Amino acid sequence: MKGPDLNQIDVVILCGGKGERLKGVVKDRPKPMADISGRPFLDILIEHLRGCGFRRFILCAGYKGEMIKDYYAKKPGLSEIMTVLEGNPLGTGGAIKNAGPTVKSNPFLVANGDSFCSIDYRDLVRFHYEKKALYTVAVVKIKENQDGGLVSLDSQDRVTGFNEKTESRGAGYVNAGVYLLDKEVLNVIKSGEKVSMEYDVFPKLTGRGFYGYPVDGGLTDIGTPERYRKAQELLKNVT
Repeated sequence: MKGPDLNQIDVVILCGGKGERLKGVVKDRPKPMADISGRPFLDILIEHLRGCGFRRFILCAGYKGEMIKDYYAKKPGLSEIMTVLEGNPLGTGGAIKNAGPTVKSNPFLVANGDSFCSIDYRDLVRFHYEKKALYTVAVVKIKENQDGGLVSLDSQDRVTGFNEKTESRGAGYVNAGVYLLDKEVLNVIKSGEKVSMEYDVFPKLTGRGFYGYPVDGGLTDIGTPERYRKAQELLKNVT
């Protein structure tokens, strides 16, 4: 089964990060609104996803969230873009829970608002349905782990371990920040609490229909000044 068309799948974009490590270069705006060649990083991400076929976007905004809401309220486009504001920082899991009532599709896509990964989304959906997965995380193969966690997969691509931070510096898979999730995940996340998908939720989902989808494309993020500078060069021509 190939699953639904992408225009029937909602995209939840996590935009709540404050960007503490970027303060020296991005001072007046939330991290996803950091400038890339004259436009916000978030614009590049949304336009790319729209070009892939997605049409309905839900932006989970926290720090300076009104700036994101106002920007997209004034921006014309063919896509439906809604902003869900957080009263208090909720973490990645709490933000997804907070946006739950706005999500119409099942499954729905989640993407980090500060990273970009080239993915064949139609194939991701096909993979999710063929595996009969409840939760699928896109993972990127790396030769050496610099500063992040590793995702362990078995021979059937089932997730057997999800360690967001690890001392291991060898090769392996890392979280690409893109997830296709069944709405069942909303029952796993507690309401009104600060919850991290990476630390609190995903490690508990192993053995529960949780799969990893290996991606060949590179992963670009704007989490540090150095990565932000690299992203400005890598993404300047992305459409």
